[in-house]
Amino acid sequence: MQSRLKIGVLCSRVRVEEKWIFSSLEKRGIDFDRLDDRAISFELDDSAPWKQYDAVLERSISYTSGLYALRILNAFGVPTVNTAAVAEACGDKLTTSALLMNASLPQPRNVIAFTPESALDALEQMGYPVVVKPVVGSWGRLLAKINDRDAAEAIFEHKAMLGSTQHQVFYIQEYIEKPGRDIRAVVIGGRVLTAMYRTSPHWITNTARGGEGELCPVTPEIEDLCLRAAQAVGGGVLAVDLIEHPQRGFLINEVNHTMEFHTLQPLSGIDIASEIVDYVVSIVKEKV
Repeated sequence: MQSRLKIGVLCSRVRVEEKWIFSSLEKRGIDFDRLDDRAISFELDDSAPWKQYDAVLERSISYTSGLYALRILNAFGVPTVNTAAVAEACGDKLTTSALLMNASLPQPRNVIAFTPESALDALEQMGYPVVVKPVVGSWGRLLAKINDRDAAEAIFEHKAMLGSTQHQVFYIQEYIEKPGRDIRAVVIGGRVLTAMYRTSPHWITNTARGGEGELCPVTPEIEDLCLRAAQAVGGGVLAVDLIEHPQRGFLINEVNHTMEFHTLQPLSGIDIASEIVDYVVSIVKEKV
């Protein structure tokens, strides 16, 4: 059956992860197309060009491009990894937090405000320091640790002047004195494949910002939390980020729907790219 499959891989520039995915598809003899999200277009009255794909794997760097492409593909009836609903749930931190809350999962204290004035009032009640995040964003960009009111006023004024709809939402999170690291775990189709510590002397530990990877044992507690977090956002191919709170233990910080794994694949010795391809093939078989 696999030799008759045709898979689309929606991506932007080809990173090492996409190269690994392409290689895995080639080894299985699966026909696939690279779909450059900077070059494709959709005719909403003509789904035929897209019905040729048994499934589409979304790997876009742009959250907006990826999300809207998934919405159209799902409307056409094309199976995707991940679905538009999952991408929307994970790509917006406020939506993720709401879903984790509904599932009674532990997460950092978060406060949402919609004006600089109400955000400042919230900060005074929370106490400093705090972390302000954009509701949409990745790679640890545009995060700010705020230590006092003067800094808060300056940052909130800048956000208000940027004009973007997303910058009108003030997503404020408690600052946690984590032990110089956080944890990223890979969940695919209801299994926690592997996990790593992301360590850094800086309070932002993303590997995109210089954090280093170290293998993390997947304990029963980590496995349970990650599986429940993945289920809360809709499941699929996901990365769950955990923070170790000194009093509360593990907290779920974020869930990522287009994870990078250039550090974790060689570190763990697990062929994550092939696991992703296996999952894509499995959803096609489920449809059949």
